[in-house]
Amino acid sequence: MDNISALNLNSSISGHPPWYQFDACAVAPYGFVFYFGVKVLNLAVGFPTNALVIWQIIKKKSEGSTSDIFIFNLSILDAYFCLMTPVDMVNRLYLNNENVWHFQRFAYGLKDMAPLFLTCICLDRYVAVVHPIVFTGIRDKRIRIGVSVFVWALILPVALTKSILGVLSTNEVFSGVILSAFFLMVFCNLSIIWVLRKSVAGKETMNPVKKKAFKMVIIVLAIIVVNYLPPVALMPFASTYTFVDLRCKISISVFAIMDLSCTLEPLLYVSKRERSALCCCPPSPSAKTIHVSV
Repeated sequence: MDNISALNLNSSISGHPPWYQFDACAVAPYGFVFYFGVKVLNLAVGFPTNALVIWQIIKKKSEGSTSDIFIFNLSILDAYFCLMTPVDMVNRLYLNNENVWHFQRFAYGLKDMAPLFLTCICLDRYVAVVHPIVFTGIRDKRIRIGVSVFVWALILPVALTKSILGVLSTNEVFSGVILSAFFLMVFCNLSIIWVLRKSVAGKETMNPVKKKAFKMVIIVLAIIVVNYLPPVALMPFASTYTFVDLRCKISISVFAIMDLSCTLEPLLYVSKRERSALCCCPPSPSAKTIHVSV
């Protein structure tokens, strides 16, 4: 399944309103209304928020979490995807230019593989909380830079393949990435929650640092489930739906929800950093081990 079936070229698209791609979708345009609404939100809120995240990480340099390297790369990817919104809409409504479609498909190829960086973030936090001794020996940011380069080496060929050969050329890769990343991220976050809860078993109150980490992981897990569970749940049953149900209602809405991560993830990061900036208290010694950054 491709990230947004609307990327399939249709010769009659130029006469369609922006709310649907195919003639058959005229009876069910609301999925496209939701989809384009999310794209506008990503452009208006997601892009400046991702830009703010990039600026904050560059500004603080060595002061941040080890996961900031992965967050930085994810924000660059999401910011580019958000910037493609006006190009996407103009080409759909007026141009229908084949060369521009290549750029659009490239952007969607990047977004298809974005869960890889989110998985890296979850794995980094998993090792930090569940295996702190191991984490101490691999804190070097050069390791994470190397992992980021490797992830980009996986992402770019997939995006280029989708751009050149079309949306159907990377269906299997996209399905594999979404399924494996979803279950891995859920496992990591549930493990973190379990360790944090276990560490306060028998105590009346939780350490403030651990309590903050616990709340943050709960929020991250909720975002993962909301953004990535729908495509995971849809894939096994895609062949059972009618064309109108699948292309005009379900897939367009599911991938709009997944694309909403472009806004939700940086908002979570910025809100957490802003709260941290307001605290004048020096960090406790345990903060370096328990701190969960997303």
